[in-house]
Parts: sequence; C-alpha cells; structure tokens
Amino acid sequence: MMTVRAVNTCYLLRSGSPPPLSSFCCRFNHFSSLDLSRGYGLQLRLRFPALRGELVNFGHGGVRSCCFHSLLESAMAELASYGRRRRVPAVAVKLTSSGELLDDKPGSQTLVEGLLLEFKKDSDRLLLAVAQKPDGKKNWMVYDQNGVTSSIRPQQITYIVPGVEKFDQTEISSFIQKAEDNLDPSLLEFAWVELLENNKSVTAEELAEMIFGSAEPLESYCAHLLLTRDNLYFTVRENKGSRSVYVPRTTEQVDEFMIKNLAKEAADRELNEFLQLLKSAKAMPSHAKPPKSSWMIEEKFQSKIQSIEAYAIDEFTSEDQKKTAGEILKAMGMTKTSSSAVNLLIAIGYFPVHVNLDLLKLNIRTDHSEEMNLAAENMLSECPDPDHFERQDLTHLKVYAIDVDEADELDDALSATKLQDGRIRVWIHVADATRYVQPGSFLDREAMRRATSVFLPTATYPMFPEKLAMQGMSLKQGEICNAVTVSVVLNSDGWLFLLLTILLCWCTSIAEYSVDNSIIKPTYMLTYESASELLNLNLEEEVELRILSEAAALRLRWRRQQGAVDTQNIETRIKVVNPDDPEPSINLYVENQADHAMRLVTEMMVLCGEVIATFGSQNNIPLPYRGQPQSNIDVSAFAHLPEGPVRTAAIIKILRAAEIDFRKPIRHGILGLPGYVQFTSPIRRYLDLLAHYQVKAFLRGDSPPFSAGQLEGAAASVNMQTRLIRKLSSTSLRYWIIEYLRRQPKQRRYRALILRFIKDRVAALLLVDVGFQASAWVSTGSGIGDEVRVKVEEARPREDYISLKEAL
Repeated sequence: MMTVRAVNTCYLLRSGSPPPLSSFCCRFNHFSSLDLSRGYGLQLRLRFPALRGELVNFGHGGVRSCCFHSLLESAMAELASYGRRRRVPAVAVKLTSSGELLDDKPGSQTLVEGLLLEFKKDSDRLLLAVAQKPDGKKNWMVYDQNGVTSSIRPQQITYIVPGVEKFDQTEISSFIQKAEDNLDPSLLEFAWVELLENNKSVTAEELAEMIFGSAEPLESYCAHLLLTRDNLYFTVRENKGSRSVYVPRTTEQVDEFMIKNLAKEAADRELNEFLQLLKSAKAMPSHAKPPKSSWMIEEKFQSKIQSIEAYAIDEFTSEDQKKTAGEILKAMGMTKTSSSAVNLLIAIGYFPVHVNLDLLKLNIRTDHSEEMNLAAENMLSECPDPDHFERQDLTHLKVYAIDVDEADELDDALSATKLQDGRIRVWIHVADATRYVQPGSFLDREAMRRATSVFLPTATYPMFPEKLAMQGMSLKQGEICNAVTVSVVLNSDGWLFLLLTILLCWCTSIAEYSVDNSIIKPTYMLTYESASELLNLNLEEEVELRILSEAAALRLRWRRQQGAVDTQNIETRIKVVNPDDPEPSINLYVENQADHAMRLVTEMMVLCGEVIATFGSQNNIPLPYRGQPQSNIDVSAFAHLPEGPVRTAAIIKILRAAEIDFRKPIRHGILGLPGYVQFTSPIRRYLDLLAHYQVKAFLRGDSPPFSAGQLEGAAASVNMQTRLIRKLSSTSLRYWIIEYLRRQPKQRRYRALILRFIKDRVAALLLVDVGFQASAWVSTGSGIGDEVRVKVEEARPREDYISLKEAL
C-alpha cells in the first residue's frame, strides 16, 4: 500500500516496500504542475532519522546534498524500517473506501476491557484512558492518563484507538508523549491539497496512512489529534459514534479561515502581552504598582482593562466586552465573577483597596468639565449683581454660621435679637446662589442633572464647580456676602399669647416676617461642638447665640403642640483621610440630633421653610411645597417605649414618604406645620435653587420663571437622581462603619440598645458608641429599650457583612 505526503510541491512516498520510480515521477510531475501562486515553496525537509536535517531543493532541476535517486532509496529504506517498528500492540483494522471501520463481526466495536479510548471529561478537557470493566448496563469504568478511575457514559467517548488490545494502563502517559512528539500540523496541508483535488473525505485512519504510511495505533491517534485540533483545512462531515468522517474545505474557505486565524493569533499575542502586564503589576508591592492612567495609554490595553472594570460593576456595553473580561479572568486563574474582577483590579493597583463600586455603578458625576469650570470662572469675574440696589445692608448684625467641621459649602447663617416688648426676632440668612446662576443657563442645566451635592466619607462632589460654590456662592467669615434673608418675629410664649391662641385659633407662632435680598458679614464659623460649648458657657458677649437657642426651644415646643413628631436620632459621620491608601485613617463622629446646637440649627431651618411656604401661598408663587400625609400620628401609642432612639426607631417605621405639591402648601404632619418649603441649601440641593428662582423673581417684580407644571417636571428627574445619591451615601457610610468595626480590637465591647425583636430572640440593635444598627441574638430576659453589651465576631465591608455576639 502506497501513500504520498505532499511537502511544498513534492510528494514523499511512504510504503512498506519501495514503489516503482515511474510511479513517484508521475505523481511528482503531476503535483509540480499545480498552481504555485499559493506560495508553496520548492523545498523538502525529510522527516526521517536517517536524513534528518537534510534539505533538498528541486528548483531549476538542481540537486543539493544528494541526488534524487539516492534520496528516494534512503527514504524507502527508512520507510521499510519504520514499518517494521512496533511501538504499540495492534490488531487488524479494515476500512471502507470512505474511511469507516469495516467490522469483521457484528458488535465487534462494543467496548471491551483493555481498549484505549479518548473521552470528554468536561467541556474543556479530553482525556485518554483504558477501559476496565462495565459499570451498570451502559457505563464503563476507565483508568485515565491522570491515574484516576471513573465511570463514563458511551456518549462521552470521542475516539477509540484502533488496533489496540489489552493496553497497559501504565503506558498511557508514554503513548500520549510519543503522539505529541510526532504531531506536525503542517502535514494536514499536504493531505488537504490531495484530498481537495480528488474531492475525497477522510477518516483518522486513512489520514494516518496518507501522512505516516501506517494506520498503527500511534499513527492513527496522531492523525485523530491533528484532525480534531485543526480549524483550517478540514471539517467534520458526519459523526458515527467514536469515529468521524472529515472533508476538506474549499480553497476560498481555507483562505477565509486563514485570515481569521491570523487575526486570532494577533489577538492572542496581544492578550498574552496584556496578561503578562497584569501578572507583573500584581506581583509588585503596593507603592510600586503602575498608576491607573498607565493602563489607558495604549488603546489595545485600554479596551481590555475597561472590559474588566465593566465586569466588576456588571455594566457591559457589549457581549464582546463581557467575553473578553471572562477570558482574561480565566487566563489569570480566577472565577468569572464580578468579585474576581474587583479583586484583580485591586491587585494590580487599578482600583484602590476600598474602591466605591456603587459610585461607579450608579455613574454619579464626580468631576466638572473644563467647559463647566470655565463658565464658572466667567461668572465670578464678569457677572454683575442684578439685585445690587435692592439689597438690605445687614452687615451690622452678629452672624453665626454653624455646620460640621469639614463643611465646604456654607449656605446658611443665623442672627437674633430681643425686641423691646420681649419678643424674639431672628434672621435666617441663605446664600444667594442665583446671584451667579440663572434659570436655563449652562450651569443651571448641569446642576439640575446632578440634583444635589454628593457627601461621602471619602470625598465631597459639589453640585456646582468647586470654585463657584466655595468662593462665589458660599458664605465666608469676615467677608461681605450676598444672601436672601428671612426675618421673623416670633409671638410671645406668655399666658396672654396662649389665651389669644385659644380664642383666635391662631395656627402659627409667627407674628411677622419678611423676605429680602441682603448683604451680610458672617461673624463666626462654628462647628456644632464649638457652638454647644459656647451655649454651655453662657457667655454674656454671646447673648445672641443664647437668644437663638431660646427661640429654637420656643419653636420646638410650639410645633409639638401642633402635632409634630420628634424623630431626632443618633447619626454617624465619618471622614476618611487618604481613602486610596490600603489602610486609610478613619475618623468617626457620633452626633446626637437632640444636642442644643443641632436643635438650634434644625429649628431655624424649619422656621425658614415655614415662612417661605407662607410667603409663596400669600403671593400665589408656584413652589415645591413639601408635606407629610400622616398628620395625626398618635404618639401616645409609643409612650411605653423609652424616649430617644428606641421610640424614634419605632415611629420612623410607620412613616410614609413625603409628598410635594407645586401649587399650594400642604400640611407637613411630622413637622407640625401648615406648609413647608426647603429653601436653606441652594448651593447643595437643586430643588432649593428652584425655590430661590421663584422667590427672587417675585422680589424683582417679575413673573416666576417656572409654572407649577414645569416645576413638577423638573422635580421628577431631580428626585430620581436624589434617591440614587441618597442610596450611595447610605451604602458608603455603612461600608466605612463596618470597616471601622473590623479594625477595632477583638476584645472591645459595645453598648447596644434593643430597638425591637425581629424573630424569637434575634433583636435589632443600635450600637450607641458607633451610631450603627445591626442584629444579634440576645439572652432571655432582655426587652425593648434595654441596653446590652455586644462584640464584633466578624466584619467584611466589601460583602456588607457583620456578625455580632452578645457579651454575657
């Protein structure tokens, strides 16, 4: 039996006995007449031990290294020797003309002990194994190349090596190694040329005869591997059990596949280069890892790192992006999960250890464009004050601005005095943001898209460009500042007032008010802590601060009489220093909203909101009037609970969401007010800015810029964005509290109030020292409002997990 191997326009005959020379010449001449435009060379590298390394060139009829006849004789001798070598025991195999096994006996291909077979272990692995014994009716126990015995189904078998009986399972690895050593994918090209020319199909055994001159077990298995790994020259025509019949692709198909393969090879090289960069960055110490910007320099790497980032936050722009990220994670030995992508990006320094994933997922704007910053600078330098001649000069007043110590946007301040009749007059000064921004302007549209400033433990992202918000709009100590001032005279709280209230059914403690453009000169910038300290000192020179505190107490008492519900609670504030460091500094502050200074500020802001609602109602100004549907909450139902966080937590659970009407005030049951408008934070909240637009237009004698319907449309998108940011702030704060608790000594014990029982003895707790709510099992005998001691068993901020245990 003779076989011809095509090697770059030459056929190499392989046979058990030398064929006639005329036959070789005939086939050589036939092949040499093929179209050489496909780029096949005229060189032949003989692949026999006796001639290894010899190169024969038939170009222009010349012969180098040996003559043609000596070459042929050497080849035939080597073939004869090769045919006599037996590496693996074999049995006779008969093939049909199409390459299918011709069974001598029916059922002779049924699995028997000792057969050598290939089977599919899973979607990615093929293993070679020896059949051992049946396992049930259909399955077989096999011993694979890894030394593992397992049961397989017949459907898993992909190839039965022909000509093998009683194969020694200890020789599997050696057999595989010999097969791998003998593989040469270029052999397929030669077989493809002949089979395509003759329009013939081929089996693995036939291909073995063609390219190796033998269908012995090893050669057949080599041919099988070449065909199953090929993605260029052949395709499966049909599968018959463990045997497949292959047909050559057309020249056009091969050309197309070759182009695709070249592109894939280039992509694979690019991927491998990227993987090496990942591995290198991963191995570097934290301080030496490449900066995030370095991954964006080359476009080919930029797209890959962005695909991993998209995988981390589950925000894909295409399926290809998802596939690319999955391939990278798999190549890096990681599972295809978002957490794996996050861990990889942290490991290479692209993400900081404490990356805020919610900030990325929600696509919150954090930076202002160059265009925005330029527009802000132009406003600061060129914008005239349209209300310059209408502003009241209030620079003679002592003005207190009270806020948290890290506040950058100061948009409200307070003044107070006692009138001769004993009544109190207060001024609430609100930064005049509309001095620099007008409805419909570029700055206004961008502020509406942002909806609010974002306050996170790690950073503040202002609604307006920082320079405009901090330098132009914000109130500054000792400097002349533009403001909108609400002046209020409060009714006396004496017996005469109470009598008149009963007789005249007064619904407000506001005796008179005014709303004006003003200029002020803030005297003090105080934190809540420093303001509380001044109040406790009761200094005579700070009598105005004491008057403000008195006014706040009167207002709180009056609102409670109107049905207001006290929802003051303990709140946590966290400031993270150097958040990109692996172990940043965490400063935690627990604030009691019942504190004198916080009560003072809260009551004055509520008072301002009531005045603006009254002002808008009396002048028919469309405004975002806020209300709360539950106007008659029976607070007495919670009287059995301890006053403070426990009672507040119970009340908050039954509250419904606030509502907004844009035409007229609606009752705010929780605040105990007939109407309320948020007005005191126009630098931070867009709805407050809308209220300023409307009020300022009225003060100038102009029509309001927005109708009630337009306000409602703007508020819909603003409120949606505000909810997202509120969620972001909440999850960010929770993350850093859990991280704070994770770092504390294991032996630390925390005071905890039992707020309610969730199930059996599992209670919702408030960690008083941290201002954080969590749950834990508490011992029998403890009740709602009791204080227990707990310790932190485990804290994992990335997974939003904390485990508490009662410290008995």
